[in-house]
Amino acid sequence: MKLNQIDHGFQIIQNEQVLLTHTSFNPAFFVGIGNEKIDIYRGNFSIEDSVVERIPLKYSKVIDNEIHLAYDAMTSTQLIIRLDSLSPQDSQLFIEQQNPQLNRFWIRLAAQQEDKVWGCGEQMSYFNLRGRHFPLWTSEPGVGRDKTTEITFLSDKHNKAGGDYYHTNYPQPTFISSQYYACHVNSTSYADFDFRHPDYHELQIWEIPKSLEIYTALSFLELIEKLSLRFGRQPKLPEWIYNGVILGLKGGEENSFSRMEHAIAQGVSVAGIWCEDWAGIRQTSFGKRLFWDWKWSKKRYPNLDNKIKSLRERNIRFLAYVSPYLCEDGELYPIAKAKNLFAVNKQGEVALVDFGEFNCGVLDFTNPETREWVKKEIIQKNMLDLGVSGWMADFGEYLPTNDLYLHNGIDAKLMHNAWPPLWASVNAEAIAEKGLTGEIMFFMRAGFTGTQKYCPMLWAGDQCVDFSRHDGLNTVICGALSSGLLGNAYHHSDIGGYTSLFGNRRTKEVFERWVDMATFTPMMRTHEGNRPDENFQFDQDVSTIAHLARMTRIYRHLTPYLKHLVNEASEKGYPVQRPLFVHFEQDKNTYDIQDQYMYGADLLVSPVHKQGVTEWTVYLPAQETWINVWNQQEIQGGQYITVPAPIGQPPLFYRKNSQWAELFTAIPSISS
Repeated sequence: MKLNQIDHGFQIIQNEQVLLTHTSFNPAFFVGIGNEKIDIYRGNFSIEDSVVERIPLKYSKVIDNEIHLAYDAMTSTQLIIRLDSLSPQDSQLFIEQQNPQLNRFWIRLAAQQEDKVWGCGEQMSYFNLRGRHFPLWTSEPGVGRDKTTEITFLSDKHNKAGGDYYHTNYPQPTFISSQYYACHVNSTSYADFDFRHPDYHELQIWEIPKSLEIYTALSFLELIEKLSLRFGRQPKLPEWIYNGVILGLKGGEENSFSRMEHAIAQGVSVAGIWCEDWAGIRQTSFGKRLFWDWKWSKKRYPNLDNKIKSLRERNIRFLAYVSPYLCEDGELYPIAKAKNLFAVNKQGEVALVDFGEFNCGVLDFTNPETREWVKKEIIQKNMLDLGVSGWMADFGEYLPTNDLYLHNGIDAKLMHNAWPPLWASVNAEAIAEKGLTGEIMFFMRAGFTGTQKYCPMLWAGDQCVDFSRHDGLNTVICGALSSGLLGNAYHHSDIGGYTSLFGNRRTKEVFERWVDMATFTPMMRTHEGNRPDENFQFDQDVSTIAHLARMTRIYRHLTPYLKHLVNEASEKGYPVQRPLFVHFEQDKNTYDIQDQYMYGADLLVSPVHKQGVTEWTVYLPAQETWINVWNQQEIQGGQYITVPAPIGQPPLFYRKNSQWAELFTAIPSISS
């Protein structure tokens, strides 16, 4: 990184690329003071900011390798920027705050109008972020997520939960530019990355950040490799994952296990059964919720210990559910309260959070005693010792910012985004202490910087049970691609979606199209949804269960290829599901595609995500000859084509000269 002085200012240049230009006439740095108002309602946040002042730091003075910034030549220095090298190609801008009153920061990075931008965590609506701004705050993503739709309107009206395109469980202040660099801001505060301006990207942070990291590379794959090293890489997938689908069933012992046996009898390859109701059920107006007291419910699953042992003898695993909260009417709550393991309010009482008709205490993971208790008493004793092989580590987004005090004394506004990685670390450490890393599979929806280091598998959260543009099947593809660029190698979703409200019901078609896509992801897992009795389930229809059986055979057939991708993830940090452009950088047509993906370097998947269609239009990247898996037709890349797309045959293509061609060619016979 070079610092060049110019008339009335300076430029910061990295690898001959101008990152920012700052002059007194066109400043790149701004500071200010703001008063925010943040209200929470069941994981949905209303955030407003009153900016008292925003002042450009027009005056700059370079002293050695430091930049001193002030309002003008007559006022004192407000910020000191120090350039430091991370590697021959990568650098860091350290920011030293001189005025403690400042709590707002803006920086403008140079851009060109034709630039593309990706990242910012797991983004569900837009893959290329250019032309929009993205507030970065972990929260419920909302239901509908499109203010023009009826379901979003009704969700806002009745539950304050409609959401918008930028709401996400997993934000991260990191982006990748088509100019072959990545920028990461070291801050956990609320931020807003604005990519709407033609000649700059403006990053707003609600504190003076510690630093900005800049990574450059000659290829996008090299950038991914660097970022995955920076944020941490996941362990390899457990061997048992490759055995087939994980069936999500929550009907109690007799119902759940009998339905699993029926699926197996119908030819479904089953790797595991996931019973999120292992700790009990609570009925609410939203639907069937879980009883948040993380211990085996012997009433609902009286013989669970023996069932788990017998399943393992058949190489079928049992998975459960846990969250970082305890309901106040459960047995564990008074124990944790007596040990002072919860976050508290200003009266020193347990800070209760409304989760929708029941309240919970927030387990305070900044308290070492809380971490140890949760690891030993809940995860190790109540789950691992029972024989559980994995679980959904749900939530993590609900840390309130008003009237909540933590053991470490840090403002909850700064800890809110940091909470998901803390929750992930508790799970990962509990598993590691038992020597089971790489054998136990927990999965999370919430995330922030550093989640990658601890969480072995992302899950896309609570999509609507439909094909809707901003909350349906297609959004999980976008989420996998955006998060994968930032070092999250493994991603999957609830097959069929989860959220069913206001008359929106899962159909047979939605479920089967979701199965088609999930076959080409690292992990297949079904979900009954929030209202199981009102939505289509995999075993309600003979042809659907047969379809699921066929697609699980394909998933198992591809095990050698998936293991190859897992090795790449371990060695290089490459995600299993990849944007087309990372392998076809010269083909600019691939840069905006968010509903197709490369499954590794050799297999192109284009899932059908609309209702009632029998054919599908696919873009095949240039400078490659592609083979249609289903009919072996050769097609030259660099064009859009329309192909038949019946259920069970999602558009699927492989490179003609792939070393895996024989494996791919056999897919139709495996599924027949």
